[in-house]
Amino acid sequence: MKKTVLGATAAAVVAAGTFGVVSANAAAPAAAPAAVMADADNGNTMQSTHLTIEAATKAAQATLDAAAAENQRVSVAVVDRNGNTIVTLRGDGAGPQSYESAERKAFTAVSWNAPTSVLAGRLAQAPQLKDIPGTLFLAGGAPVTAKGAPIAGIGVAGAPSGDLDEKFAQAGVAALAN
Repeated sequence: MKKTVLGATAAAVVAAGTFGVVSANAAAPAAAPAAVMADADNGNTMQSTHLTIEAATKAAQATLDAAAAENQRVSVAVVDRNGNTIVTLRGDGAGPQSYESAERKAFTAVSWNAPTSVLAGRLAQAPQLKDIPGTLFLAGGAPVTAKGAPIAGIGVAGAPSGDLDEKFAQAGVAALAN
């Protein structure tokens, strides 16, 4: 009987203590954790240049305008350095396959910092390149660079030849220089 009474008393004390601690903690605000500061000049960070949405849209529209001037129906995609799509425009009458092809050409151009027509020539020496997911080694992609480094890619698809697609992509790149 003594063990039961002692056990019940101990349980009541623990419960009261827990309630008291919970009540005290609920009433008092927790101390804010100290802010973690990083020294941006310590070599653990880097800055990179990116196109704004306005610049990407300007380039895409210039590309569509160049294609329309030659009566071509194309899609254009502009991707950032990481291959993420910034903007894609499908021109009036462009084929359904052109949308994805334009994105893949843009991704390929920025990934290798080279026009996709040049990269297509490399397939003879390294045919396994075509197996890299998301790439398309057909003419029509052009890199956008800043200070010699790739910051974006413009891909065009839908014209009757890759040479025309790439010509229109280069018009988009040129529009960014103005």
